[in-house]
Order: sequence, then C-alpha cells, then structure tokens
Amino acid sequence: MTDPQRSRRIAVIPGDGIGPEVIGQALRVLSALDLPITTTSFPWSAEHWLATGETLPQGAAAMLAQQFDAILFGALGDPRVPDQVVARDVLLGLRFQLDLYINLRPIELLDDRLTPLRGKRCEDIRITVFRENTEGIYAGVGGTFRRGTPDEIAINEDINTRKGVERIQRAAFSFARDLGRRLGRPARLCMTDKSNAMPQAHGLWQRVFAELRAEYPDVAAQHLYIDVCAMEMVRAPERFDVIVTNNLFGDILTDLGAALCGGLGLAPSGNIHPGRCSLFEPVHGSAPDIAGRGVANPLGAILSLAMLLDHIGESRAAGRVRHAVTHVVRSGQTTPDLGGTLSTSACGDAVLAALSELR
Repeated sequence: MTDPQRSRRIAVIPGDGIGPEVIGQALRVLSALDLPITTTSFPWSAEHWLATGETLPQGAAAMLAQQFDAILFGALGDPRVPDQVVARDVLLGLRFQLDLYINLRPIELLDDRLTPLRGKRCEDIRITVFRENTEGIYAGVGGTFRRGTPDEIAINEDINTRKGVERIQRAAFSFARDLGRRLGRPARLCMTDKSNAMPQAHGLWQRVFAELRAEYPDVAAQHLYIDVCAMEMVRAPERFDVIVTNNLFGDILTDLGAALCGGLGLAPSGNIHPGRCSLFEPVHGSAPDIAGRGVANPLGAILSLAMLLDHIGESRAAGRVRHAVTHVVRSGQTTPDLGGTLSTSACGDAVLAALSELR
C-alpha cells in the first residue's frame, strides 16, 4: 500500500445530505494533487435504499477489502429512513466487517480565534484520540422485552474483549512513542474509562493499561476517569497529547474536542486497520437541514482526505493538503459556521488556490 509507483484505488461513498457536497470538494482537491489514484463511486445511501430496498450489498465489504486501498466516505442519515437502517448497515457494517478497530480522530486547533476557551492557543490543543471502533456499547448486543408496556426492559451490553482492548491500547502507545521521538520529550498518553463504576468491563481496560504502561516506559502514561478527562480537556487541553478510550467515550470526547477547535465542520476521522483497506470520513453528520443550500463546510472532508493519503503512503501530499486548509482557515476564507461568507464550492476553490500557491 505504500509503493509510490503503484496506482491506488479509492472507493467513494458520498452518502446522504451534505455528504455528496463536501465529498465533491475533497475529490476536487484529490484531482489537483495529480497522484496515481483512481476513484470509483458507490451509490449506497438513503436514496438508493428508497429506490431499491438495498443498504450494503452482500459481499460488498469483501469486494472493497480486495479491490481498494481506502474508502472516502461522506455522511449517512435521512429522516425518511426508519431506525437509521442505512447508516447502521453501511457505516457500522463496514466498520465491523472490515475490522476497522481504530477510530482515529485528531483534535487540532488551526486558528486561535476559533476556540471558545479563554487564553488557549493552537499549541495548547493538539490531541489525537484512539477510539476503540468494533466493540463496546455500539456492538449491538442487547434487546428489549415487553416493549411498549409499563414493564418494558431495554438492554445494551458493553462488550470488551482482551483482544480488542489490547490492540487499541497498543496502537495508542505505539503512536505515542513515535510522537515523543518527534517532539523530543515523552508524549503524554491518557487512558480514560469508568472502572470505578464499571469494575468488570473497564477493569479489563485497567489491567491491560498497567501491562502496556510497563512495556512503554518512554511514554508518559496516565489514567483519568471519563468525567475528569472531559473536564480536563476543557480546563487544560495542553496536558493531553494522546487519549485512548472505548467506543462510546471516544465518540463523546471527540465531539467535545471538535467544539474546542471551531466545530464539527473541521473534524476529520479515520476508521483504520493498519495495512488494510480503511475508511475515512468527516465527523459531522448528513445535516439534512442545510443540504442543498451550498453552505456546508467541506474542510472536515478535505482533512479526512489528508488522513486517507497518509494511510496509503502519500504523506507529502497529505501535508500539502493540511497546510492549505490551515492557510484557508487563518485567512478567513471559510463557510458561515466558521464566521466566513463563502459557499461550499468557494471554500473548495480557496483550498485549491492555496495548494497552488503553497508548493
């Protein structure tokens, strides 16, 4: 996957709502980079389901794993679809079927003016979150009993396996070790759980953390309960370099982190299995209330493209994209959610201009 001479194949799933709008801008950026990459688009979305009754076709995950290097994903969610069946089958289906156990979400402030935190600057908010992506409360284990009656019981089980907990923590520790070498100091890694209230499930996280902490003495590892971790992210975000946590807590913390950096419109993410076909998507949803109005922020999708490029070995191109996005944000060439006046396509134009100017 890192051979620069080999043409790479990217699957594109634009999805619902603003998904096609923001992915369209990311594809314009990809085209401007002039890399040996081909793209193939797939229609799996609410519209496709309404027309055909199909969510994720049988064998689709295996086909993607065998034929593509990565997936660029927009967003799913449509009020016409009951129980979010398309999002559940397509997005969660791909996460589980491709075993994309790392949900990697960088939290990075690109402009001091965007944070609501008084006195904090860009250098204070640079956190990489490793969220376990295939287990936990999102595994879908549970059910309801006596539904619709006064005696209804609803259960979701928090699933934690030794394999799942160890591999996500090890990925975070390895990343922190490499980060520390680049920083010239031990990187600060925080494992966060709620083991004081959930001693069985999260006790496993504690035991694995203790073992890996001893194995990685060059990482400045600490533990915080999830409520304290959230509080500290707001009070003193500079104390974190890397956070590793479970599926639910990672979901919540990264939305909090996005709010500290200007909002979900700037937040990228990767659903990753190292060395395999992995999926990259902006954190924001399909936002049906603004779909079609031309005001959606494409920068989260473009930054997700940068993460995808890193994954397939195009790190120089990824750096150029991040540099261009940072320039656009700091120069105020943004959509209304960031205080700018540009449309989605005009913001994409600004990124393309920055790419050309900042070679």
